[in-house]
Amino acid sequence: MQSNKNLIDTDDGIREILANTKRIAVIGIKPESHAGQPAFYVPKYMQDAGYTIVPVPVYYPDVTEILGEPVYRNLADLPERVEMINLFRRSEDVEKHIDEILAAKPDSVWMQLGIINDKAADAFAQAGIKVVQNRCLLVEHRSLMR
Repeated sequence: MQSNKNLIDTDDGIREILANTKRIAVIGIKPESHAGQPAFYVPKYMQDAGYTIVPVPVYYPDVTEILGEPVYRNLADLPERVEMINLFRRSEDVEKHIDEILAAKPDSVWMQLGIINDKAADAFAQAGIKVVQNRCLLVEHRSLMR
């Protein structure tokens, strides 16, 4: 496998992604009832930092709003394009989202700390989408964007 300039693992690359992002769709976001879990408090931190969060929960069919924003059940339903798709899914579940993510054409896909799926990362990178794997959005934003 050749290296791809869209597989991002440097501070400068991450800083550039964060600076060029305004809207983040969060696949696997959890509702307020799970406030102690990263899939809730990381998007909340990003919202507090000025980003628009677009909730795309995988479960919680009765939840219609998270972080004061309407919930969408898949990326095809989003009314506006997002620059970033932030994934809170098990590594092995990421591949289920490849086609819908490619169709959404975000600038970047961010897989949270502990989430690595090279097949998906390669598919996104080949399509011109910047990819970050195995990093916490909150930690990176806090350390790089002050």
